[in-house]
Amino acid sequence: MSVSYSPCFQPLKVFPTSNRIRSSGALTLNRRNVVACMKKSHEDTSLEAKVDFLLDHVKWDDKGLAVAIAQNVDTGAVLMQGFANREALSTTISSRKATFYSRSRSSLWTKGETSNNFINVFDVFLDCDRDSIIYLGKPDGPTCHTGSETCYYTPVDELLKHPEVEKNELALTTLYALESTINQRKAETSSSSNGKPSWTKRLLLDDKLLCSKIREEANELCQTLEQNEANGRTASEMADVLYHAMVLLSLRGVKLEEVMQVLRQRFSKSGIEEKNSRKS
Repeated sequence: MSVSYSPCFQPLKVFPTSNRIRSSGALTLNRRNVVACMKKSHEDTSLEAKVDFLLDHVKWDDKGLAVAIAQNVDTGAVLMQGFANREALSTTISSRKATFYSRSRSSLWTKGETSNNFINVFDVFLDCDRDSIIYLGKPDGPTCHTGSETCYYTPVDELLKHPEVEKNELALTTLYALESTINQRKAETSSSSNGKPSWTKRLLLDDKLLCSKIREEANELCQTLEQNEANGRTASEMADVLYHAMVLLSLRGVKLEEVMQVLRQRFSKSGIEEKNSRKS
């Protein structure tokens, strides 16, 4: 099925002869609108042909389906996995909403159509064999029907060790696992503890100490460049900067995902444009 696009053409107004002079400007404007719409219609037709060509070259299985995975564009988290057919992928490309094919209902469904937790798609990727798809997007809310952020929260290692215990632990990459640990330490600062506080807790309880460490680690990172130190040393100092900066983010209640979103939104801007936008 081809991609559906809304028509661009608008009805051309016809003016009486007596109003020819008065309405000549409107006629000229209307002609421009028609030319612009014709150009847009040609572009839409061209895009539709390109999408059809792409869909023809996806390796659909014998049921006309391919695995479709939704991934968070900012965190990299795998949100969910479903299936897509030709129409579902076409709809996703045109609507920019993650759309799948339900095998149980034998119909299309757009993630969020009942919960309003849509996945807003920024890009679509095919794998090297063109038989699986990634929807790279930003979710409006929890993806899983259970209310979990993603559908992947059951670690196999824990399940093998303790099959009787139901573990709820999101699959997190390194930085987000660190963020989770820092947030746990933050939650523990409100409760009394007899033992010696961890370094993270000390930082969370002392703003001056935290800020001094961020400045110190940033300076040491710069020194690895100025003194031409080994790459391993640079990586180590950068890890220190990231860790201490993430403690500050936690203290301020700012998620790492928010930082990633800001970076993503800057991709299409030059450094000068971005700086000027802060002033306005």
